[in-house]
Amino acid sequence: MRITDFHTHAFSGKVYERAMERLTEGSGIPPFHNGSLAGLLASMDAAGISRSVMLSIATKPEQFDVIRAWCREAASERIVPFASVMPQHESAARGVRQIAADGILGIKIHPCYQGFVLDAPELDPFYGAVADTGLILLAHTGYDIAYPAREQNATPERTARVFERFPGIRMIAAHFGGWEDWEDVKRHLLGRPVWLETSFLVCRRDAEYSREMFLSHDPDYLLFGTDSPWVGQKEELARLRTLGLPDELMTKLLDTNAARLLGR
Repeated sequence: MRITDFHTHAFSGKVYERAMERLTEGSGIPPFHNGSLAGLLASMDAAGISRSVMLSIATKPEQFDVIRAWCREAASERIVPFASVMPQHESAARGVRQIAADGILGIKIHPCYQGFVLDAPELDPFYGAVADTGLILLAHTGYDIAYPAREQNATPERTARVFERFPGIRMIAAHFGGWEDWEDVKRHLLGRPVWLETSFLVCRRDAEYSREMFLSHDPDYLLFGTDSPWVGQKEELARLRTLGLPDELMTKLLDTNAARLLGR
C-alpha cells in the first residue's frame, strides 16, 4: 500500500541544525531524525512511507520568499512542500496567490508560533484567498507543548467557525482537530465534513480512546500524519496498526484521501 504522511518537517541544509536545536529546546521532545531533508527521506524509507507533505512555518513576513525557495528546492515525487505566510499580515492574500502561481499545493499556519487567533475576522482576506485559489491549508489546532499556558487561540470551536464562514475551504485541522483538546473536538468537529490530520493522538492517548475517535469521524476526511521528526514515522504506523481499524478506513487514511487532495 502507498502511504502518505501529511505532517512532516525538514529544514534546508543552511539552517536545519540551528532550527532543530531551537525547536527541541522549546518542546522538550527529542527528535527521531536530524531535521534535514536527507533525514526525513531516510525515516520514510525505514517506515515504508511513499510520500510526505513537508511543512514550513513563517514567523515573520520577510521569511516568505526564503520558504518559497526552499519549497522549490525540496519538491520531488516523494516530498510535497507546503509554504507559509503570516495570515494576519496585510500581504497575506497576495502571498497566497503567489504560492498558487508557484505551483505549490498548500500552506501551513500555526496560531501559537505566528501570534494570531484562528477565527479572527481580520484573517478573512487570507482565508478567502485560500478558498479562491483552491490551495490546501493545514492549520495547527489545539494547544502546543511549547506553550504551557495552554493558549486558547486554536480551539476546536474556533476551527469550526472558520469552516462555517468558508464552507468550501480545503483546510485540515492538525493533531486530530486539537492537540490535547480532544474532548472539545468531539463536541465541535467529529462527524462533520472537516479534514482531520491524525498526528499525536495515538501516541498521547490509549488505544481504546484513539480507536473511538477514528471510528466517530467520516473516514473520507481523515489523513495520516506523524509530525516527524517529533514522532517516529515507523513507530506511529506500528501504533496505528494496533488499533484494529477496518481495512477500508485504513486504506482511506493512509492513501486514498491524500491522493484525492494532492493528486498522484
